[in-house]
Amino acid sequence: LNKLCGTNYPLSIAFIVVNEFCERFSYYGMRAVLTLYFVNYLHWDRDLSTAIYHAFTSLCYFTPVLGALIADSWLGKFKTIIYLSIVYVIGHVVKSVGAIPTVGDTSMHIALSMVGLILIAFGTGGIKPCVAAFGGDQFEPEQVVETRKFFSIFYMAINAGSVLSMIVTPILRGDVKCFGDDCYALAFGVPAVLMVAALVVFISGSGMYKKVPPEGNILMDVCKCIGFAIKNRFRSSKHDVKRKHWLDWAEEKYSKRLIQEIKMVLRVLTLYLPLPMFWALFDQQGSRWTLQATRMNMAMVRVYLSAIRVSIVYGLLETMIMTITLWRVILIEIDIWPIPFMTKWWQTFIYLSHIHQLFPGRYPSVKCEAPTGVFSNLDLGLLDFGASYTFILKKEGENIVAARFEDVMANNVNIAWQIPQYVLITVGEVMFSVTGLEFSYSQAPANMKSVLQAGWLLTVAFGNVIVLIVAEGGGLEQWAEFVLFACLLVAVCIIFSIMAYFYTYVDPSQLDKLYQQDAAKGESEDELKMTEKMTKL
Repeated sequence: LNKLCGTNYPLSIAFIVVNEFCERFSYYGMRAVLTLYFVNYLHWDRDLSTAIYHAFTSLCYFTPVLGALIADSWLGKFKTIIYLSIVYVIGHVVKSVGAIPTVGDTSMHIALSMVGLILIAFGTGGIKPCVAAFGGDQFEPEQVVETRKFFSIFYMAINAGSVLSMIVTPILRGDVKCFGDDCYALAFGVPAVLMVAALVVFISGSGMYKKVPPEGNILMDVCKCIGFAIKNRFRSSKHDVKRKHWLDWAEEKYSKRLIQEIKMVLRVLTLYLPLPMFWALFDQQGSRWTLQATRMNMAMVRVYLSAIRVSIVYGLLETMIMTITLWRVILIEIDIWPIPFMTKWWQTFIYLSHIHQLFPGRYPSVKCEAPTGVFSNLDLGLLDFGASYTFILKKEGENIVAARFEDVMANNVNIAWQIPQYVLITVGEVMFSVTGLEFSYSQAPANMKSVLQAGWLLTVAFGNVIVLIVAEGGGLEQWAEFVLFACLLVAVCIIFSIMAYFYTYVDPSQLDKLYQQDAAKGESEDELKMTEKMTKL
């Protein structure tokens, strides 16, 4: 095999690492602006946007099981990565096209977005269990140190791609304007290009890869064994010999070693039951926390004042009721359109303004145009984040003044208050994931690690299902929903602590020694019986 720059590492891992960096940039970059796309572009409410976001995330963590089955039982890891990456690319392209305003109406945009997200979920989820394992296949069994370093570099590429993408794509959405508004088509298009690059890079290394043929999926064997045990248990009669464990009913078809290994795995999977609640909170960073940020004062960062809506009522009231002079005032670079509005005594018109690239701050001198002339130096005062203002332009002597009314108060909580919650949840995730996976792998046989990986990913999927249910069915105020999740996680921590207290640690290596001794004992007994037969002859 070709070596990488004179080291002992196979050259093929360079293609795998670059592929993973581009793929993670693609996935997290798209997801970074997904909730805002639902709210601002598709005009869905916050609850529906949250529910769809978590339904998508949940599907991304259900599909790895399908990807693992395809790779281990049918196509092998290499072909599975290729084919599902093509599905992944198509999903990104469809999603990007759905964000182009000139392509169809709102129904078309929704349809394209949903089809694109489903394809992306099958693509990213399907290749998730394959890429890391395929990278590990490139090393020889004795290259233990090199393999560990590879996985460190591999996960560094994952984090680098995700962090960079979550900085770049929001900038592309907000700072670049296309079709007269935020450029979601570009924000989704760049991740699509990165996924194409990931596929091209991966295919480029095809001739250097060590490709292990599919050998069957242990997960299928586990499921079949459990199903057979349950079926036998319910078919048994009261006259049958009792078994110590319900899995022992599978002994008629499956080896005792496999049954014992499944018992060990089930003990660990039982501890997984409370874990989805953590992921329910953690993955809200891309939904509820993002929406929370839009309602906060963002004075510490450079953003457009897109959250501000300014309603301007035009009318110069020369007398109270009888005489009304209508003035049409246009703020520079702002589009306006009329909406009829009836008052109790007279009819006037309200013109709503559509804001383009305004920054929070003071506007002491705004230029306005009217049919009879141009008026300058209108003082609108401070326009702040999240507020809605109404200005009535009226004549005072020879001057036109803007009377200001604040319909919706400005956001008075600074976005900097989100920093501690992000820091704490990130620290918690590092301790939770690393410790959890290390514990899981230490308590299960080596050939069952893929089963535990599938179980771990499913906890993420079910965690997102919990958020989906609460967002759509809870009907709670946002603060109440946050309190509910916090209380549920506290309760889950207590339950998990009790489960952990009564857990008994095992050493899977003892299982190997036990069955090796049994095998040796069985061979000795066979040899003894053969000797006795020969003696009798």
